[in-house]
Amino acid sequence: MATIAVTGATGFVGGTVAAVLAGKGHNVVALVRRDAGPAFPWRTRRVDFDSVESLGDAMADCDAVAHLAIMNDFQGIYADRRAGWDGFVGLTRRIVDAANRSDTSVGYVSTDWVFDGTQHLVEESEPPNPVNLYGFLKAASEMVVLERAKAGFVARVGGVQGLHQTQASGPRAQDVGFGYFVLSLVDALKQGERFTVWEDPQINSVATPVVSAEIGALLGRAFDLGVGGVLHFAGGTPVTRRELAMATCEVFGLDRALIDFGPPPDSARLPAPVPFDTSMSGQMTMELLGTRPHSINEQLGALKQELETKRPTPLS
Repeated sequence: MATIAVTGATGFVGGTVAAVLAGKGHNVVALVRRDAGPAFPWRTRRVDFDSVESLGDAMADCDAVAHLAIMNDFQGIYADRRAGWDGFVGLTRRIVDAANRSDTSVGYVSTDWVFDGTQHLVEESEPPNPVNLYGFLKAASEMVVLERAKAGFVARVGGVQGLHQTQASGPRAQDVGFGYFVLSLVDALKQGERFTVWEDPQINSVATPVVSAEIGALLGRAFDLGVGGVLHFAGGTPVTRRELAMATCEVFGLDRALIDFGPPPDSARLPAPVPFDTSMSGQMTMELLGTRPHSINEQLGALKQELETKRPTPLS
């Protein structure tokens, strides 16, 4: 099997990607800035992410690199735009240049927020049109991969749900995006607490959620097949927040009478526009990768199993 480097493996999605790739027999190497500790579940290599040479040395024997590391601070990228640019675009350029030295394929995980939120079930060929700095930095990083990498692809994801593989808790809080929504709802309702599902035209209100384990499985397929271009790792069902909440109650056996609906608190809003409808069509991608889009109930069923077993459950 392939040797695959993973950046961002200490994070939420990156950790699940590493776990799924390892579970499918790939040799996983986590590229980290600092010692991840003795309990970290995968082989690590400490690298200087500011150095193409250090990154290149770390990837010299790797067939592919799954690039998920970013400056994960929405407020911070506005407060220090130079740092934000380097934490997305600069880092991606260094990853690509390092990968090109050893003919390592690059799989860059991007976001549905590269779109402006005015379209429904956007296809892979649709040009980006971001409305905030996060979406812009992701779109710019996509261009680095598509135009600079010798081999590789961009994989857009959105509404990602799942468990953190290397931390005991989190992230589990509703925000103006779709990520983390399901488990924050499940946590509250299981304890008999009321939960307010946010509904507001100024937040991300429609998406095609996908479990984080599925991202790992689809990345593995894309690397194995040597595909290029833009891919959409999207769930098969576009849903509103209300629809996702109702489906979650059905799959997890929770009391929907505990759910309220209302706007988010002002403290949760971002200092920039948020795309309303970020649903993506992944039909072309799934056909290319030899699988199919999975419905919201299938995605939620996989998440329920992951919550029960503490192990990621890919569908593909």
